[in-house]
Amino acid sequence: MSAFTTVATGLRFPEGPVAMPDGSVILVEIAAGRITRVKPDGSTETVAEPGGGPNGLAMGPDGKLYCCNNGGFTYVERGGLLIPHGQPDDYSGGRIERIDLATGTVETLYKDGDFGCVLRGPNDIVFDAHGGFWFTDHGKNRPRERDITGIFYAKADGSHLEEVVFPSENPNGVGLSPDGTMLYAAETYTCRLMAFQVIAPGKIDATAGLGGAGIPLYRPAGYKFFDSLGVEEGGNICVATIGESGISVISPAGELVEFVATHDPFTTNICWGGQDRRTAYITLSGTGQLVSMDWPRPGLKLTY
Repeated sequence: MSAFTTVATGLRFPEGPVAMPDGSVILVEIAAGRITRVKPDGSTETVAEPGGGPNGLAMGPDGKLYCCNNGGFTYVERGGLLIPHGQPDDYSGGRIERIDLATGTVETLYKDGDFGCVLRGPNDIVFDAHGGFWFTDHGKNRPRERDITGIFYAKADGSHLEEVVFPSENPNGVGLSPDGTMLYAAETYTCRLMAFQVIAPGKIDATAGLGGAGIPLYRPAGYKFFDSLGVEEGGNICVATIGESGISVISPAGELVEFVATHDPFTTNICWGGQDRRTAYITLSGTGQLVSMDWPRPGLKLTY
């Protein structure tokens, strides 16, 4: 078990951390339907209350926060853990939201049915160098059925939404290689890390893999499920791993570099902060914590 510092507790299934220049971390509390700023001293303040199920976050080119909203989950509490459990009766639909950090105003940028696309449970998001963003749609689970979903590309001005990859097996984490030529997506239930060759903004090589666009890069043994991910400056992909919990660090060649164990089976996301981006912030969602640790390598500097 690695040495962690507890930054904040009492969070309601935290996810989507974004390290800010002032030393704070903005994250979502999915079960509370809110966006929260965690200050360096561990105190918290509400940034916005979009409702539903705010999930992945990213800063955009306009200085606003972009949010993947999955529409909500039901939850069970068991063994001291808060656990997502299927689609709720008050499911409010998948959407992409834009949030003004100064005012907390929430704007729906894309929603279910826009541009002929069906959004069920948008999950994680990453901006490219062209001002557009990729995001995954994890879908929703219902008794005896589960959505078949894909990976999307959209423009930040609300003018274009496209499902680029379909189908994908409940894609969760998403990220780009340092040079922007590879798109990575982590599938939860198959526990696969997939790689896609980016050939233009919002476009991938559809013939790169044996079965289509995706190239299976890595799949671990054991009782593990992949969640969200971050990318290091050197290109390693750090995938939050549920079950036998921790962070799986995978090289661009598909080799396991290391596994950083945590004590929460619902370890869901990672980002980096500090001047040298060597402070890793990790969301331990089941126990409602944000923790930090010294990371041996710097995280990738994000586009915005």
